[in-house]
Formats: sequence, C-alpha cells, structure tokens
Amino acid sequence: MAKVKSIVRVGTIQQRILLIRGDKVIVDADLAEVYGVPTRRLNEQVKRNKSRFPEDFLFQLTHEEKAEVIANCDHLSKLKFSKALPFVFTEHGAIMAASVLNSPKAVEVSVFVVRAFVQLREVIAGHKELARKIGQLERKLSGHDDQIQVMVEAIKQLMDPKLPPRTRRIGFNQD
Repeated sequence: MAKVKSIVRVGTIQQRILLIRGDKVIVDADLAEVYGVPTRRLNEQVKRNKSRFPEDFLFQLTHEEKAEVIANCDHLSKLKFSKALPFVFTEHGAIMAASVLNSPKAVEVSVFVVRAFVQLREVIAGHKELARKIGQLERKLSGHDDQIQVMVEAIKQLMDPKLPPRTRRIGFNQD
C-alpha cells in the first residue's frame, strides 16, 4: 500500500473549528473535505455506526444554528441549499469518524485534526491564564489608587502649609 501524502496543515483545520453550544466542533462538510471523502459518504458511515457516536461526539445543528453558520462562514455557503441539517463533530467525534471511514487518508489526517483541536485548547488555556493574571494585577493596583491619593494630599499640604491661627501675641504686652 502506498503512503498517502498529506498536504493538510493544522492551521487550515483550525480555521474550520467552530464554537457551537459551548463545544469546539467541525462541520461534516469540512471534515469530509479534510478526510477526502464526500459528505454523503461520511454521514452514511456515521449512521451505520451510530453506537460509536454519542451526543458528546456528534450532534445535528438546528435550523437557526445552520443559518448562523452559513452567515458567518463563507466557505459553507453551499449548505444554504441543502435540505438536510448538517452534523458537527467534536474532537472525539472527528477521530471516531476517521476510524469508521477506514481510508488511509482519513487515518493519516486524523492526526492533524487532533493536533488542531489540541493547539486550539492550548491557545484558549493561555488566554484564561493571561486574563487571570490581569485580574490579579487590577486588584493589586486598585488598592494603590487610594494610597497614591493620600500621598498626593500629603504632598499638597507640605507645599502649601497653612499655619494655625495664633492665640498669643508675640512681643511686649503692657497690661
């Protein structure tokens, strides 16, 4: 068997990963294209192996979600004319799809799909860590504002001292 050359880049796959219902997913048409099979064939294999695709691996979009995906993803505009609602695959569902397709390209490309999901997860984790550190810095600095204001007031008082009124006169008193 000849080794299949892979020309799919992780970045290309990452651009196709969407956030729907709080899950990072890839639309069936995009996954089929990456795996080098028609969307129809991918969905046939999924239906034949339904027990391998629980809801956390695969779910079908609603009409509203489909319309939003079409509006936001130019490359999926052809879905507008499809009567069927598209399926979307999570990371685990995309790997399972490669196993049920059982084509050399699908098996090889599944590695790139996994790497794309992992890199996306790392980027998101990095953003969360950065947001946490910024929050800590803001909390730390918010207390300094009051302290700085007190110091400014003290400096102003030192620059313009107002002497208390004198109750005793200085000098010779003839009483």
